[in-house]
Amino acid sequence: MDFHEQEQEKPVVLITGCSQGGIGHALARAFAAQKCTVVATSRSRSSMGDLDQNPRFFLQELDVQSDESVQGVVDNVVQRYGRIDVLVNNAGVQCVGPLAEMPLSSIQNTFDTNVYGSLRLVQAVVPHMASRKKGKIVNVGSVTVMAPGPWSGAYTASKAALHALTDTLRLELSHFGIDVVNVVPGAIKSNIGNSAVASYNRMPEWKLFKPFEAAIRERAYFSQRSKSTPADEFAKNTVSAILRTNPPAWFSSGHYSSIMAIMHHLPICVKDFVLRKAMKC
Repeated sequence: MDFHEQEQEKPVVLITGCSQGGIGHALARAFAAQKCTVVATSRSRSSMGDLDQNPRFFLQELDVQSDESVQGVVDNVVQRYGRIDVLVNNAGVQCVGPLAEMPLSSIQNTFDTNVYGSLRLVQAVVPHMASRKKGKIVNVGSVTVMAPGPWSGAYTASKAALHALTDTLRLELSHFGIDVVNVVPGAIKSNIGNSAVASYNRMPEWKLFKPFEAAIRERAYFSQRSKSTPADEFAKNTVSAILRTNPPAWFSSGHYSSIMAIMHHLPICVKDFVLRKAMKC
């Protein structure tokens, strides 16, 4: 088998949300380390500039909230490589604040990115995968869905919706030879804490929840405390699971992933007690 044929055998992986410092960027590098061809995307090409010199990467600007942008990138990839073997829906935004006072536009933006953005990519790539009777779709959820707590309700609800959609897609798409994987990160070192704080700083001043200001702000940084799992470690483990011939339906990794799985099965009164203490609610 010559080099060109070998390259043809390597999976073509399309990943959303690959800005430097994030989980998507780490996943892109981990797939490339496994000799995959990686289509790394984000809203700004410059945010992925460090990947530009590596021939394994094909960089594309992509806005997951735009039908036109999504279709354009998918068409570019299919035209260039003839296929998309793996789609990783990683692009996501955090949203911190009390649900009763948060602007609905902020909640809507969270769902537009985390839920509809992912579905937009799914609908764009499935026809290509179905025609080949082969493919993998990976949706990046969140361990917070296992025990939703205060101050991040919009984010957790969007990820809960994504978990439910992933379960449905797994059943619906199996007929076409498409595997669907729910990747559920724990607390992973990434720039989501910084972006959460940046978006929190644009929130209005709380009225009823003014006394909780410090606790709410601290929630934005919660996943970035010292015990967070390094993104490279998480990405290596995750990519290894995704590239299996029969990938798992559910893959969870990272700090807090085990304890949150236990929390999920606790009586509600115990769960509430623990979350109130942890989040100073």
